[in-house]
Amino acid sequence: MRKWFVPITVLGLSGLGVLLSTEKGRETARRLKQYVSDTPEHLSGLNDAVERELANLQQSVDSVAARLGVSRKQIAG
Repeated sequence: MRKWFVPITVLGLSGLGVLLSTEKGRETARRLKQYVSDTPEHLSGLNDAVERELANLQQSVDSVAARLGVSRKQIAG
């Protein structure tokens, strides 16, 4: 596998060079750059949703544990 690393890397980089040498390729790169720069805003909303879902899951687990009579101390240790 190691003997193929350099040729594959060179082919990949040359392919990117050819892509960026065309107008359509440069436009695609601009759109990709814009999308990546907007990503933190999208991730912020996703982060909030994940936090809410984790809180709901924790509540459900605590509810099941209470019904079974198991405390967190018993689980942890």
